[in-house]
Amino acid sequence: MIDAGAVSPTAPVTRTGGVPLAPAETPWPCCASCSGPMQFLAQVVLDDLQDGPEHRGFLALFACQNDPGMCGDWERDSGGNQALLFPADGLEPLAQPADDVDEALLLLGSVRAVSLVQMDQPDYDQAGEEWTARSDRPRSSVLGQLGGEPAWIQNDETPSCPSCALPMPLIVQLEEGPDHSTAMNFGGCGSGYAFACEPCGHAKLLWQC
Repeated sequence: MIDAGAVSPTAPVTRTGGVPLAPAETPWPCCASCSGPMQFLAQVVLDDLQDGPEHRGFLALFACQNDPGMCGDWERDSGGNQALLFPADGLEPLAQPADDVDEALLLLGSVRAVSLVQMDQPDYDQAGEEWTARSDRPRSSVLGQLGGEPAWIQNDETPSCPSCALPMPLIVQLEEGPDHSTAMNFGGCGSGYAFACEPCGHAKLLWQC
């Protein structure tokens, strides 16, 4: 996933930042710890993954930034983040909470589209280095990967589906982004990992640094 520059905040594409697309009347996700509304991080068009059927829908990712470090937003089961699967059709921009909430707590400061580059190198970190050398662009232009195997910074934390108990496949690994002033908060140079069991309708998000 390569930074392809600015894009509309409601574009129906894989992107970081902007406003999530969701079914009508979907409530804005709130943190289970502090009850405050979470920050929207990214959406993934599941059809962008190379394997699987078409019209798979969208994955939307949120994490609490109301009091960073206090709500366990790095943990997959803390309630400090949410990964939500939405259908492909009938989506609209998600309405922000009616309360007077600082928009910086809800939305990233920039919206970045992605271009997808297929690399023959299966190792994520090595693939990023090879792309950087080949493209003559900075490593920070790599926004992550779709599918594949997670490049763990710490221990393997692959979640199991709460319904079928099978390991969830990786949907996306995300980097914080090229602009630190508007980056996703993964602890400073960390990575986010989102998994989903699409048949069961469950998804999980966590991050490591």
